[in-house]
Amino acid sequence: MKPIFARVTLLILISFIFLNGSAFGQPETSEDRTLSPYFFVKSDDPDLDLLPLKSTSVRANISGVIADVLVTQVYQNEGKRPIEAIYIFPASTRAAVYAMRMTIGERVIIAKIAKREDARREYEDAKQAGKSASLLEQQRPNVFQMNVANIMPSDAIKVELSYTELLVPTDAIYEFVYPTVVGPRYSNQNAGEANPSEHWVENPYFHQGEPPANLLDIAVTLHAGLPIQEVRCSSHKVNVNFEAPDLSNIKLDPSEQHGGNRDFILKYRLAGGHIQTGLLLFQGESENFFLLMLQPPKKVHEAQIPPREYIFVVDVSGSMHGFPLDISKKLLRDLISNLRPTDTFNVVLFAGGSSVMSESSLPATPDHIQQAINIIERQRGGGGTELVPALERALALPKAEGYSRTIIIATDGYVTVEEKVFDLIRNNLGNANVFAFGIGSSVNRHLIEGLARVGMGEPFVIAKPQEASEKAKKFRQLVHSPLLTGMKVDFGGFEVYEVEPPQVPDLFADRPAIVFGKWHGHPQGLIRLHGTSGDQLFKVTLDVSKVKPLSSNSALRYLWARHRIALLSDYNSLGPKDERVKEVTNLGLTYNLLTAYTSFVAVDSRVRNTDGRPVTIKQPLPLPEGVSDLAVGRGQYVQKARAMSPMASLGPSSAADKAELRVAEKSFEGPKAANEERATVHLRLGKIEVTGGITEESARRTIEKHLTALNPCSSLLPVQANGAKRELVFSLLIGPDGKIKKLHVTQSSFNNKRFEACVLEGLKGLAFPAFGGDKGARMVLTFILA
Repeated sequence: MKPIFARVTLLILISFIFLNGSAFGQPETSEDRTLSPYFFVKSDDPDLDLLPLKSTSVRANISGVIADVLVTQVYQNEGKRPIEAIYIFPASTRAAVYAMRMTIGERVIIAKIAKREDARREYEDAKQAGKSASLLEQQRPNVFQMNVANIMPSDAIKVELSYTELLVPTDAIYEFVYPTVVGPRYSNQNAGEANPSEHWVENPYFHQGEPPANLLDIAVTLHAGLPIQEVRCSSHKVNVNFEAPDLSNIKLDPSEQHGGNRDFILKYRLAGGHIQTGLLLFQGESENFFLLMLQPPKKVHEAQIPPREYIFVVDVSGSMHGFPLDISKKLLRDLISNLRPTDTFNVVLFAGGSSVMSESSLPATPDHIQQAINIIERQRGGGGTELVPALERALALPKAEGYSRTIIIATDGYVTVEEKVFDLIRNNLGNANVFAFGIGSSVNRHLIEGLARVGMGEPFVIAKPQEASEKAKKFRQLVHSPLLTGMKVDFGGFEVYEVEPPQVPDLFADRPAIVFGKWHGHPQGLIRLHGTSGDQLFKVTLDVSKVKPLSSNSALRYLWARHRIALLSDYNSLGPKDERVKEVTNLGLTYNLLTAYTSFVAVDSRVRNTDGRPVTIKQPLPLPEGVSDLAVGRGQYVQKARAMSPMASLGPSSAADKAELRVAEKSFEGPKAANEERATVHLRLGKIEVTGGITEESARRTIEKHLTALNPCSSLLPVQANGAKRELVFSLLIGPDGKIKKLHVTQSSFNNKRFEACVLEGLKGLAFPAFGGDKGARMVLTFILA
């Protein structure tokens, strides 16, 4: 190879493989490989079946407020070599998975629950011994992994799992959701250092627009208990058949058999806007469980609404600098500007410490509103992140008699959070309502959703500036007229224990108040719930002795345990503790539930594979509908790098080539200190100039939709200590079909070729709305990183 040609080839190649870290497409070592999704590449080997999952069948039986769901996955080996199939799939965070079984021919093996490490060990031993086996593990509260080992040629192995969940209506609308696909997750964890439980993110995906490989079939039987007014499915085409006023069968239309790239969403409403309320009892051999659902009063008139106090707790730490803080400002301007004159409010800012706007909440007058907006506008972001002192300060503010207090936390979630945060919220459910807004393109959703769960509220996530107004409007509608405040529950002579929640928060929507727990003795006594509805007292009394415990309510034991597990897991997300891990493990083993620390395992007693280990196949997943190839990120760049040179299958052939490669890499990296810190900030879209058939609005919408896929590029940049704004400008030529014909960098203040190449390669996959005609459009894009 000529030296000049070699340099050019190497420089071009390196510009595309920077994220992979391996030259010429050689397999990465565990020392330099990160966990990331990649694109599925079909093998030419006819002996190997790369698509073992053939179908998923869902049978949901909804009785009253409880859904019992049977999911059947069929794995078939149409190749000539034994395989192990690995399939990543989603689930509802409310799902309590309580059973699994495996069927091979006429043999049925009932799975047992075991500690995670024990189940994995038993599965691996069975695989090595040549036995067929299946293993179900929880990787995230809403992400499961199924392993099926030793699927022999011509085998069809059926794995069934059962789960139950509680359906709680909002504004008298019930919703049953069956998630179908796990979207690609980017991880910058080093593969060699990552825990094995994190390796699930390294999964193959089909390209944008390619249908799922496995067939989907869903059938729902709805026993509502009351006449059904309406049934609709917004996600898929379904066929609805009514057998009786309160009984309906809903089936996925055959045309939707490849509809596994989006969640199945079924909504229904009962006649007259009624919701299922009352008391459910289950009497077990050693424990008894109850579920109390009470319908709140109808919406009250504006004049009856009690005065409200809002305390905004705002994260102004270093991680909020720039884009996230800009969104927070927009959100708070919207919320504060729409307060009623009778409302009061306050602002608490927190970073390393905290500061408060006023020692007592102020009336929502124009002057006070402007004062708060000015305080927020002056924030630039910096310092540490201590939420506990800020929340303590907010709760300690003097509260006026008769006011309904609501605390709104706005943060990206990357804060120093102690268990005390959750304790503060749980122990003050009767004194303050807490809502969490996750701000930014990479929100710590575990924390935001955890805050919502312990506060019995709803999480709000705002990833883009244009979403702020919509989410603020949704929040205002939710809290505008509290239907029931200051609620207390008195169980009278009904002997209850381990009740959740410990206090009942205010109700802000037309949904039932839910209380559940355990009871002993006889079902007797009077349950009284009382509170304030507008300016009226509200009271409901229920005679327990008139309610009969039913064996059909056995799901209550799973639902109670699942709620307890979710609560403990939220605390563990702040920092695992041995006693909590032990309690979650014991709950999983006692109630036969899948958890982060317990798994289901089924092993066939027969040795079926006598010729060696099976080939492991990761079932490729479809990209969720509306998600582009850019979401896979690293895999896309690496594949292009491997395909672009005839040297792709070779390593550097000589010491001279290796030395030249190091020089080329160095020229792209620029100077780098030995301990250089890498940036953790993100790109945001600045100015757009468009001439031609595309509007600026549609262009911005298209680019911002895929902006998060470019976030990994910022890790290539060193942190800039002075915080100066840096810009990267691209020029694009777009064809009438919306595809990019030409793309190049016209201006950059980064002086980092690897970073520029990363962003450029990421932009290549963009597809703008087609605008027709015979002339293209020109566009100038400016990206900003502050």
